[in-house]
Amino acid sequence: VSGVCLTVAGIDGEHLEFDVVPETLRRTTLGDLRAGARVNLERSLRVGDRLDGHFVQGHVDGTATVTEVIRRADEHELRFAPERGLMTYMIPKGSVAVDGVSLTIAAAAGDTFTVALIPTTLQVTTLGERRVGDRVNLETDILIRALFHRLSGVGEPSVAAGGGGAAPAASLGAISSVTRELLDRAGFLR
Repeated sequence: VSGVCLTVAGIDGEHLEFDVVPETLRRTTLGDLRAGARVNLERSLRVGDRLDGHFVQGHVDGTATVTEVIRRADEHELRFAPERGLMTYMIPKGSVAVDGVSLTIAAAAGDTFTVALIPTTLQVTTLGERRVGDRVNLETDILIRALFHRLSGVGEPSVAAGGGGAAPAASLGAISSVTRELLDRAGFLR
């Protein structure tokens, strides 16, 4: 539901019922919804289904605020300011899920990123209704998160400790670019 992975707990006519825990209400925009609000719905991916876009799990990382709506003749863009710490994962031409919609990041600079919306996305999702000040759910790209997590050494047992994991972050040195050597030292090429 708008990017949040929920299980249908009941169906009553045209109404769906979900169980939502307090943590989900705190971390997402679901607590902001009012009766009759439009949301984005998508069925979960099943084994054997065709995969379009990027991996979207429905595990919201946080929210972002719409800072600008850009409309030109054949163009519609939204600029967002995500919660602290999420810009790390926003890279130009990378992927992000906004309210559950898989999108390509058109630009990322400072504390904001921009996505471009095609006419179909505007028609079949709620993103065309977004205004400056609106909050949206964000899920960063799991592959980018995994890469940053792995390269930082967070949660990985060190080789020195006999864990056979990735080299600790200190042994990788300052990371200014991802090179074949860096990927090898971090355990990606073994």
